[in-house]
Amino acid sequence: MIGRSIRWAALLAFMLCGVSHAADWAVPLADGFDGADFAPDGGLYYKQNFEQSAGTLAFQGDVKLHGAGALKLSVKALCPADEEGCSERAEVWEKPDLWSPYNQGMWYGFAMKFGDSIPQDDHRYLVAQWKREILPGAQGDFSPFLALRLRKGRLFATVEGNYIAPDPVKAAAGGKGCPEGATRVWFRPESNQMRALVATDAAWTSEDDDLYQGCTTAIELTEHGKLPLPSSGWIDFAIYSRPGPDGTGHIEIFANDKPVVTIKGHIGHADNGLGTTQYFKFGPYRAAHADDWVMYYDDFRRSPYCADVLEEGSCPFR
Repeated sequence: MIGRSIRWAALLAFMLCGVSHAADWAVPLADGFDGADFAPDGGLYYKQNFEQSAGTLAFQGDVKLHGAGALKLSVKALCPADEEGCSERAEVWEKPDLWSPYNQGMWYGFAMKFGDSIPQDDHRYLVAQWKREILPGAQGDFSPFLALRLRKGRLFATVEGNYIAPDPVKAAAGGKGCPEGATRVWFRPESNQMRALVATDAAWTSEDDDLYQGCTTAIELTEHGKLPLPSSGWIDFAIYSRPGPDGTGHIEIFANDKPVVTIKGHIGHADNGLGTTQYFKFGPYRAAHADDWVMYYDDFRRSPYCADVLEEGSCPFR
């Protein structure tokens, strides 16, 4: 990409001229997972805690999209049967000192491939998620403001925001689809949240909408296409993330260089106890389960500039 090397050189010079550490988020990151560990300039790490001990991380070269290798991330049964709320994870995180400001737009790119046994049950599975920094002692439930999920073998995306009471007129079509200008949503006032269904694959049916029976005008969608099927092989995502709980949020999702959806409106959380940054993590994450689950990831990149992540001719804006 022609503009990439120029921007990287300019940003490197910018950092070397004494700009504070707080500006590190502006430096583009990339990791092709071609070595035996994370790339020094990739900005990623594997977090160590109890739930992550259900996971296995492997730098391998048998299944890959480009280059010499890719990440293999897998989870196995870990949680005690009687421990409610326990999860099993093998997630790779951005390093905290590189997290970008919550109100800063950032482009993320990564390729992923489902392992041979794609889960088909009705269970909680996530493969990538974006969250706001949660400060120690914060009270509440803060779901990812953007997540790529799997349910019954179907790939879909959700956007979360603070609960906004539905307009009775716009909500009247609940269960039968939403009127023009409204988005299907799962209202969760008990946690001050609402989860919008923003993109699905071609296998999604109306029966899969069972949780999303409300309608909201607080989140606006412009649909361009469908997500690829999980069984289609490698899926290369390019995603623009700029949360805005005040209604200024903006998300773009591309898959395999094709636009899927534009999302605008009340995106993300503005509760007390939350920090000023956003962060991204990817890898298999699920509620407790008995089976093994495998995912592969390649070609991670992150930048404030679209052309560092997506083919420049496909960028919706610079």
